[in-house]
Amino acid sequence: MNLSQPLRPGQFAEQKIIESILNGLYPPGSVLPAERKLAENLGVTRPTIREALQRMAGEGWVTIRHGKPTEINYFWEKGGLRLLGTLVKYGSYLPESFIEHLLELRVILNPPIARQAVEKAPEPIAAHLAGYRRLENDPEAFTEFDWQLQQLLARHSGNPVHLMILNDFKTIFKTMAPLYFRRKDARKSSLGYYKELKQAVTSNRKTVEQVVKKAMIKSIHIWKQMKAYEQEVDDVSMERMGG
Repeated sequence: MNLSQPLRPGQFAEQKIIESILNGLYPPGSVLPAERKLAENLGVTRPTIREALQRMAGEGWVTIRHGKPTEINYFWEKGGLRLLGTLVKYGSYLPESFIEHLLELRVILNPPIARQAVEKAPEPIAAHLAGYRRLENDPEAFTEFDWQLQQLLARHSGNPVHLMILNDFKTIFKTMAPLYFRRKDARKSSLGYYKELKQAVTSNRKTVEQVVKKAMIKSIHIWKQMKAYEQEVDDVSMERMGG
């Protein structure tokens, strides 16, 4: 999680408790120590702990039981969008499959969002896509260009919830996308996508969904290849260390 800005006591307590859940110190199905003990461990007051737990309960992390210990929920089952929005801020604790699941979700959500946006506002979308020709060949430039495209599509889709959901994933996108765009094949694939989508927006809008879906599926393949390569490198490194 980004610690560049000082946290208020309640935020600090919430962060530390969530980290303890994600790293297995307080696994789902277990219970938290008493408020007094938690406050002592974290160096905050009991009202601060209570405030943090109330927010966490609202998101689905915990169940507060009056007169009984606070129980850690199986948050993958109990949580919703609010919990997901918090969870993506803890990238180092997320399982490898989490990013793949997000990419799979994009295959379902992004094509109809793009179609709706192009139907309502093709001009600004086409204008942004035209910028792919001037795109600098570096991961950060691709990350910013892609993020702006996603925002445009969500904003012009006509459903404000799309943009709200997207904004929840800004932190993890800005963290993971540069890793993805370090790959030459990822940048090449995206350039082809931007070009094809621009053509669809300006010439054949009926193909927008198909173009976006194909690109989303391709991004999953590239991500899996990237993770497989990283695993091979790790395995070789471990073998050399063992030798």
